[in-house]
Amino acid sequence: DQVFIPLTVGGGLNSVEDIRAVVRAGADKVSLNTAAVERPELVTAGAEMFGSQCIVVAIDARRRNPADAGQGWQVFTHGGRRRVDWDAVDWAVRAERLGAGEILLTSMDADGTRDGYDVALTRVVADAVRIPVIASGGAGKLEHFYEALTEGGASAVLAASLFHFGQYKIGEVKNYLRARGVVVR
Repeated sequence: DQVFIPLTVGGGLNSVEDIRAVVRAGADKVSLNTAAVERPELVTAGAEMFGSQCIVVAIDARRRNPADAGQGWQVFTHGGRRRVDWDAVDWAVRAERLGAGEILLTSMDADGTRDGYDVALTRVVADAVRIPVIASGGAGKLEHFYEALTEGGASAVLAASLFHFGQYKIGEVKNYLRARGVVVR
C-alpha cells in the first residue's frame, strides 16, 4: 500500500539518528517537542541534515494566568506534564532561528474543549515568526477552523476528536472553508 499524504512523525525522537530512521522509513517531516526543549541544538542538527522543511517544533502552551492573556503563555513538555519556565512566543521565535520549518502550536487550555482554538495565542505566535504555524487544540465547530486561519493567522489547523467521533468529515471542513474564501488543497 502507498500513502499519498505528507506524513509527520513525532514522539520519542531524541537524536539525529532517530530522525534519520523515521525519514528513511518514509516520514516527510518530524515533530520535536521535549527533545527540542531539552536539546535545542537537535533542531539545528536536524535542519542542517534534512532541511528546515523537515523539522516541526511542537509547542504545548498554557496561559500563565487564565484571566489575563497579557501575562503570556508558558511552555510544557513530556506530553503537557512538565512545565518549563519559557515563554511560548519566545520559544517559537528561537525555534525558527534554530532552523525549524514549522511550529505546531497546541493550546493546552483549549485542547479537548471543542470551544475553539486559542486565537490570541495563535495570532501572537504567527505574528512573531515567518514560518508556518499550525493551530491545534479546541476545534468543535466549522467556524473554529475559519477563525484560527483568519483571526489567528494560522497557516494550517489540526483537529482530531471531532473527526474521530464523526462530528464532521474532512471534506465538510474543506468545503466550509472554501465557501468562506479560504484556499484549501
